[in-house]
Amino acid sequence: MADLSDLELLSELGVDTAPEVKRALTPRQERVIAGFEDIQRFVAEHGRAPQHGDDRDIFERLYAVRLDQLRKQPECREILADLDSDGLLDASPVTQDAPTDLADDALLKELGIEADPVSDISQLRHVTSRAEKRAAEEIANREKCEDFEAFKPLIEAVQADLASGARVTKPIVQTEVTLAEIHPGGFFIVGGQLAYIVDATEEFVTQYERKDRRLRVIYDNATESNVLARSFQKALYRDETSRRITELSAGPLFGNAAEDDDLGSGTIYVLRSRSSHPYVAEHRELIHKIGVTGQAVEARIANAVNDPTFLLADVDVVATYKLYNINRTRLEGLIHRALAAAQLDLSADDRFGKAVQPREWFLVPFPMIDELVDKISDGTITQFRYDPACANFVEM
Repeated sequence: MADLSDLELLSELGVDTAPEVKRALTPRQERVIAGFEDIQRFVAEHGRAPQHGDDRDIFERLYAVRLDQLRKQPECREILADLDSDGLLDASPVTQDAPTDLADDALLKELGIEADPVSDISQLRHVTSRAEKRAAEEIANREKCEDFEAFKPLIEAVQADLASGARVTKPIVQTEVTLAEIHPGGFFIVGGQLAYIVDATEEFVTQYERKDRRLRVIYDNATESNVLARSFQKALYRDETSRRITELSAGPLFGNAAEDDDLGSGTIYVLRSRSSHPYVAEHRELIHKIGVTGQAVEARIANAVNDPTFLLADVDVVATYKLYNINRTRLEGLIHRALAAAQLDLSADDRFGKAVQPREWFLVPFPMIDELVDKISDGTITQFRYDPACANFVEM
């Protein structure tokens, strides 16, 4: 048999080799498909079909009307048959009070929004960019948090922890944050705002057989949202600047595994100043500098008399505590946080005459410093703060 070309061989085997003719979509068909894809995105984010009702946001009401119209028109059902993987077009009819006779423009007008006149049918009306749509939905789904004052101190404390280094933020990588990690007590940064997950419902299964929960999320701009965990997860993934805020934890301050910013060894040192400042002289036995260094303490304090952070005076070493594999930044952040209420407001001029305010001087009796180190060592320091009123540590 003579050599056959590939096409001839396929033809001999009964395979139709005629090129498939792809039909170009008409402007109306493109508009129908684009509108249906909007509805599918809503379903993916909320786990249910859009519904009617005055208590629903504008986009959900718009999608509900649009879905009703698509269900009623055989031509639209035919166009979307291969795209309707969720069976939205075959779902039960809407309730009697649904405004099924309103088209998209009419619904927008009823809701107080004037649609721009479009004379060219090739234009896809109401099909905005994804970024605009998601931003508008996010705003529409938030409301004022009436009891924000109850959460404000906690949010401010987290912001202070970030400033001191007691907590850090880590960038969100898609698929990195599981639904199990989006739980009450969690803190994130999304849309440039600190978000605190206050509460969550019991897990349930959506009509599309997916597990989900509904969250109450408080934002640092005094707003809140009642959002599905999957929707919050997607918001984190969509935002290229979103961050996860780490839990407040003492570990790993010490351990065997070194991290990038760990020191091979280090020392917590406790000093008293010989300054002639009247306030320091009066309370010399109670005023202590508490710091962490990776070098010998003697070398650290050698130039104290010329260093504003040492109040431009010599110091006496009261105690030292040797540590191994410490993360200095986190450790200092935890110390400052625990003793924040006892931090002294002292200042000294540097060699250029500029006032410098040291951050490591505290009005704390030495026995409490000894207890502080014990709490650091056993990892319980995050549960306590020093209260000057009773000169003791109290649980947070």
